[in-house]
Amino acid sequence: MTKKKKTEETSVGKPASTCSAEVGRSEKGRRRKKKVSADAGTFAVAAARIADERHCDSIVILDLRGLSPAADYFVIATGTSGRQMRTVADEICVEAKKQNQQRFGRAGYEQGRWIVLDFIDVVVHIFDSEYRDYYDLELLWGDAKRVDY
Repeated sequence: MTKKKKTEETSVGKPASTCSAEVGRSEKGRRRKKKVSADAGTFAVAAARIADERHCDSIVILDLRGLSPAADYFVIATGTSGRQMRTVADEICVEAKKQNQQRFGRAGYEQGRWIVLDFIDVVVHIFDSEYRDYYDLELLWGDAKRVDY
């Protein structure tokens, strides 16, 4: 097995050259350092502003750098309806393309109760009020710094 082939297998189905935010294992089993996008903070702020412009409530950006190996920022917002939440999610995805942020996952879009957009360095959570209160991510990540937008 060549070295290139080994890299492709450990990078969640994508060659390392196409995914700048991967965490994998080297040949010796050590974790490679996550490459952090320099624009992650800028994109998190842009996502929060889109949610604000579309009248979402209680918008928070949590800086998870140093606290979570999974993401650098969480953007959390509360929508007023499934339709509004889907619109916000769609507009954030358009902005992501403009900023060269690749979306790696989306969940909850059809139900419109808790939409999650995973951009690796930035994870956007758009809740309805009931789910926001129930899951209380701000309490879960209480040690995280809040970012002004």
